[in-house]
Amino acid sequence: MTNPRSSAALRRFAKRVPDIAEVPGGRLVELPGRGRTYVVDIAGPQGAPALVLLHGTACTAYLNWFPALAALAERYRVILFDQRWHGRGIRSERFTVDDCADDVVAILDVLGVDQAVCAGYSLGGVVSLAAAHRHPNRVNGLVLCATPYRFQEKWRERAFHQAFGAFAAAVGPHSFRRTEEFAARLPELPETAWAPGGLDQWALAELRSTSGWAITQVIGEVGRFDASAWLATLTMPTAVVITTRDRAIPVYRQLEMATMIPGASIHLVKAGHAACVLAADRFVPVLLEACGAVAARL
Repeated sequence: MTNPRSSAALRRFAKRVPDIAEVPGGRLVELPGRGRTYVVDIAGPQGAPALVLLHGTACTAYLNWFPALAALAERYRVILFDQRWHGRGIRSERFTVDDCADDVVAILDVLGVDQAVCAGYSLGGVVSLAAAHRHPNRVNGLVLCATPYRFQEKWRERAFHQAFGAFAAAVGPHSFRRTEEFAARLPELPETAWAPGGLDQWALAELRSTSGWAITQVIGEVGRFDASAWLATLTMPTAVVITTRDRAIPVYRQLEMATMIPGASIHLVKAGHAACVLAADRFVPVLLEACGAVAARL
């Protein structure tokens, strides 16, 4: 049965996103020694900078970014893929941020891309930070949206993430088995076109393509992430998109991150944590501005 709240939210976002009936098609790509994921590669203008879009927790690449794809593709080569344990992403026995960061470079290798700007949303921002730290010669710019640089600061945060992390570790093998079973029931490829008025049902199908057991492991892992020690060492052009009505990622923490990365520009969007879809009409113009600010400094 469809959750009434979810349906209402989907109807709201359907009024705020581009009136489209399809998304660019992708393909399943095998990353040597790592696994298989669903990748979309939009060529963009000849010689345009490459932009890798990294989605948030419980999303897919399509669901997080589809409102922005057409506008971004006018200026960049746009690459997006389902991250580990999400949608049709890689299934591994454990979920780690470092593996996700290394997946970015593996994607670039398979596609023959030397360097790219990473644009990440929430979890995707965390992965972008980790990729830039681990592979500074491959990540030549950052656009960080609704992104924290750490999760544990206040005692309530420490208590939650430590307890949740212990729970996630305890159910880790079970989560993996259940996620594998869930993924096996998905159609091999996602839908890329829908009938008029079918946007909300397509989005709901994308939302449902990630298992709740997978989300448990993702939250348990990212709660330990802390980039405090090395944020100031990042030298690539960076833009920080701050969601000023965010209740999931404290606004002050997003701002702190921006001030800790040398030369980072700040871009504000008056919306909550789900701005990428529920307030796409506000988010997409700010995203374009932030990407432009980074591209101008490459």
